[in-house]
Amino acid sequence: MRTLFLIIGLLAVVMGLIWTGQGAGLIQWPAQSFMINQSQWMWYGASTAFGGLLLILISRKV
Repeated sequence: MRTLFLIIGLLAVVMGLIWTGQGAGLIQWPAQSFMINQSQWMWYGASTAFGGLLLILISRKV
């Protein structure tokens, strides 16, 4: 269970950071992405990354 939470948490952090970067316009990949320069994706990404951090913390305590 611990390893599963850690893996899912790490993936969520990476995915959240990518979404945040695309929403902020810092990551322009892929070029046709509907997420580029869309501020709501910054919030979705930040929330996902935060959830991933929580899973990582939980995995360390379980």
